[in-house]
Amino acid sequence: MSIIRHSAETLHQTAGYAHITVVTGRQLIFLAGQCPLDRSATLVGEDDIDAQVDQVAANTLAALTAAGATPEDVVRTVTYVVSDDNAVLAAAWRRFQGSVIGPAFTSAATLLGVARLGYRGQLVELDVTAALL
Repeated sequence: MSIIRHSAETLHQTAGYAHITVVTGRQLIFLAGQCPLDRSATLVGEDDIDAQVDQVAANTLAALTAAGATPEDVVRTVTYVVSDDNAVLAAAWRRFQGSVIGPAFTSAATLLGVARLGYRGQLVELDVTAALL
């Protein structure tokens, strides 16, 4: 199995991710949307997007590890941020790139500003797909 990340020369430059991720192989892993909840299911960092990104990153790493995967095995991310402000969206993106799961953000990626997420006070959620070689 292999994971090949690239972009078409005719597409725009990205913020570090690949436009295209091609996976050949045997096993795909789909994580549930990772939320900023601690082990006791308490929302972390209400009104603090940095704290929420950090918790989501930690939760995502735990889920990947439990599945036998690493951030380098991630082939697609969809990041949801409660904001319509480009600066807020970009800051969340950069924080994820610098987090414990930073390598996950080199594959195909989508960043969305949304009106609301599932928990009151939730500002960010991450949807991840990984592939094992």
